[in-house]
Amino acid sequence: MWRCILFSDQISNFDVTMWNFPIEPFTLYVNDVKKIVQSSILYIASCSLDTHSDLDILNTELLHNTWCHHFSLKQLYAYYISRKCSRQAQRLPLDGALINNKYQYKQYKSCLSTLLTNVYHDAVSGWLMLASLFYKTKQYRKALHIIRYSISKCTSDKLFFGLTLSDVHYQSLTLLSLKKKSISYFLKLIFVDFTRFNMNSTLTPEELVMEGWKGQYHIPSTAYAFFLSVLCHYHLNNVRQCQDSIQDLKLVIAERYLMSGVRFTAEAYTLLGIALQLFGDIESARKAFLQSLDISPDESRNSAAKRLL
Repeated sequence: MWRCILFSDQISNFDVTMWNFPIEPFTLYVNDVKKIVQSSILYIASCSLDTHSDLDILNTELLHNTWCHHFSLKQLYAYYISRKCSRQAQRLPLDGALINNKYQYKQYKSCLSTLLTNVYHDAVSGWLMLASLFYKTKQYRKALHIIRYSISKCTSDKLFFGLTLSDVHYQSLTLLSLKKKSISYFLKLIFVDFTRFNMNSTLTPEELVMEGWKGQYHIPSTAYAFFLSVLCHYHLNNVRQCQDSIQDLKLVIAERYLMSGVRFTAEAYTLLGIALQLFGDIESARKAFLQSLDISPDESRNSAAKRLL
């Protein structure tokens, strides 16, 4: 009974180390992980970094209090520096045609360097942002190489916001806790964050950009990986691979693979609609956009409505 009270959300900041109860380290480790993937407060605090230019100290303190057992303040800042690098890279101007002069080359290298610091907060989304840079600069084969690597990381033992832990996850956590790995190490290894594109991001694929659309894109990384694969193969005239990637995109949507929440599912259907539209299947694209709107009808947060016009 006391464990239920002690680990409840109502007293998530309760420091159990001040008591002499014999709590196993693994129990504390799993409890911290559950807070990361299931806490709505942590999710909101995490998303706030996408709309503020500097680290929010209040949110940082909130998260530190919640992750007190296996996440030091130093690790917490390192995690969010990695997250913030994505936002910073999306502000840098990029020319669609790669590196025609010294200035463009300098901007490209700066963006590349920033994105390489963006791969430490989760297992997939940071790499996909790097693939987006290669796509935007027409380095499609490099982008596909990164995409394949990212997809290889999207295994069933991965965690994401809103997930309920399964036996497979407990096995992975047992191994990590026995190795005495920190939560920050855990995040980089088995956590899959969603892919974020800020408003006016220079890394957003042109196919996603819409005139008059002023919202952000929060996209499940599994869906974005296959969508970006479709785009790369399309520009390389790889018809068969393009079709295969569309089928893979349909599959991850049908299974809602490593995605949670209606907004993420709706965004995935929007990506499918764009891919089908690009491939010339207009009727199927329309159905995908309608499905997206049926799931998430708020037109201020769902670009599918404008794509139907």
